Amino acid sequence: MAEGEEYDWPTEGELVICDVKTVKDFGAFLELEEYQGKEGFVHISEISSGWVKRIQDHIQEGEKRVCKVLRVDKGKGHIDLSLKQVNDHQKREKLQAWKNQKKADNLLDIVAERYGKGLEECYEEFGFELSDKFGSLYKAFEEVSLNSEILKKKGFEGEWTDHFVDVAEENISPPYVSITGFVELSSTNPDGVEDIKESLSAFQDTNDSHVEISYDAAPKYRVEIRSEDYKIAEEIFEEQAEKAVSKIEENGGKGEYYRKE
Repeated sequence: MAEGEEYDWPTEGELVICDVKTVKDFGAFLELEEYQGKEGFVHISEISSGWVKRIQDHIQEGEKRVCKVLRVDKGKGHIDLSLKQVNDHQKREKLQAWKNQKKADNLLDIVAERYGKGLEECYEEFGFELSDKFGSLYKAFEEVSLNSEILKKKGFEGEWTDHFVDVAEENISPPYVSITGFVELSSTNPDGVEDIKESLSAFQDTNDSHVEISYDAAPKYRVEIRSEDYKIAEEIFEEQAEKAVSKIEENGGKGEYYRKE
């Protein structure tokens, strides 16, 4: 379903967020969160891939669940749903997308208030186009929080862009990736401990990353690097690990590094 819109009916095969309203021995009735007023039904045979002895052990009233739309009969007003045909990965993705869209709606509402227009007006003026250009409205907020100039680069202009940038920077924590590597440092010198400490000082935060060092098991140290991009994180680990190994070798010790085992 397109963001910011609530169509009359879902499509077959679509994943939908549902609130469980009533549970019977033969199935459950659920309200479709994204299609206000619409109710769907999950037959007991579509509750679980295993044998369902007691339906309440699998679904309870008040829960929020992700279902797959099996059939839609607009004439009769029926929507048949399935729980068992939704895997864990699909559940996580759908729930996260739904949460992101809810947050994006709230953020756009703030933009609209500052811009002096209604939420629907903002969707019509630029919200839908942002969703198309960035893949989702939430993704637009994320990208703008990382790069305030990206709206201009993609051809967006107008008074609203300043408000959009401000709201994005105020409310979105830029996403990051994390990689793990290991460095092994050893020294038989009398000052070997100090030599190792000096070598580990090669690992430092940069403008593009956050670096954490922890002791794993002699002589191994764990290095975790968080950055906006895998390639950047990999390059930083490689560069700083090489410096650490070079430093310990200069002092007569031994060193090596490698990525996560």
